[in-house]
Amino acid sequence: MASHRLKRALKGAMGVTAVVAVVSFSPSPAMAQPPTTASEAVEQYKKLSEQAATVNEDLLKAQDDLKARKADYDKATKDVAAAKELEKKARAQEEAFRGQVDDLASASFQGARFNKISALLTGDSPDDFLERASALSVLAADSEQALSAYTSAVTTAEEARRQAEDGQKRAAKAKADAEKLTADITKKRDELQKQIEEVDAARQRLTAEENAELRGPADTGVYIAPPGAAGIAMNTALAQRGDMYEWGAEGPNTFDCSGLMVYAYREAGVSLPRSSRAQFGVGVPVSRSELKAGDLVFYGSSAGSIHHVAMYIGGGRIVHASTFGVPVKTDTIDGGGSDYFGARRVAG
Repeated sequence: MASHRLKRALKGAMGVTAVVAVVSFSPSPAMAQPPTTASEAVEQYKKLSEQAATVNEDLLKAQDDLKARKADYDKATKDVAAAKELEKKARAQEEAFRGQVDDLASASFQGARFNKISALLTGDSPDDFLERASALSVLAADSEQALSAYTSAVTTAEEARRQAEDGQKRAAKAKADAEKLTADITKKRDELQKQIEEVDAARQRLTAEENAELRGPADTGVYIAPPGAAGIAMNTALAQRGDMYEWGAEGPNTFDCSGLMVYAYREAGVSLPRSSRAQFGVGVPVSRSELKAGDLVFYGSSAGSIHHVAMYIGGGRIVHASTFGVPVKTDTIDGGGSDYFGARRVAG
C-alpha cells in the first residue's frame, strides 16, 4: 500500500508545471514610489520578473530532484526483488549441497573412507592398492567439490540478504525524500502563481512606450552557426525568435529560459536537465573570453541562485527567452542580466 501511495503522490507532483529544491523566497519589495520614467518602470518590472524567475527555477529544480528520487525508489525496489530472488536460489543450492556434504561426512564416519596407507596395508597386491587409492582420490575430489559448492551457496545467500536489506533502506529513504519534495513542489507552485499574478499586473500597468523598451528592437539577422550539435542547437534557438515567454514552458511555441535550451539541444540530440541550475552542472566550464557559439551562459550571484540561462551565438551576443511579456530574442551578453555568473560548453 505504501508503494501505491507513493506512486499516487509522485504522479500528482509530477503534474506540476515547474520544479526545484527548496530555497528561501523573499516576497517582492514594496515600491517606495511609482516610477517616473519609462526606464524606471521597465527596471522595476524586470526586478519583479526576476524574482518570479527565481521561484520558477526553484520549482524546476525540485521537479528534477523529484524525478531523481523516483528513479532511486524504482531502482531500489527492483534491487530488493532481484536480491530476494537470488537469495531464494542460493538457499535452494545450499540445501542441495548440504545433503551431499552430510552424506559424504556420514560415509567417512561409517568407515567408507580410508586413507592411502590403509589401502596399502590391506591390499592383497600392488594392483589393489592402485585401485583403492584411485577410488579414494575420486571420493576426496567429490567431497571437496561438494564442500566448495556448499560454501559458495551460503556466501551468495548471505550477500543477497544484505543487498535486500540495503535496497529496502534506500527505497525507504527515496520514498521519504519524494514525499517531502511533493510537499515542497506544491508550496513553490503556489508561490510562483502569486508571483506570476504580480508580474502580470505590473505588465498591465506598463505603457506602450514602456512595453516597447522592454521588448527591445527586433532582430531578424542571420548568424553563422558552427558545425555539429552546437550549431544545430543554435539554429533551433534562433528559429524560435518571436515566440512568447511562458513560465515552465519548453516549446514548441512558448518557452521559459531553460526550456528554450532544453528544446534547442534536444533537436541536436543532446539531453539537458530542466532547470538552469541543473544545466550549470552539464558539460565543461568555459571563461567568458573563451565563449563559442552554442555555449550556455548563466546569470545569478552563485550556483545556487542562478535564475537565467541563455545561449551564446557569437559576437558578444546571445539568444534567450528573457522574461514574461517578451518574446524569444537576441541580445548582448549583458542584456541577459547584470549578474553574469559563468558559462558551460555542452557540445563541441
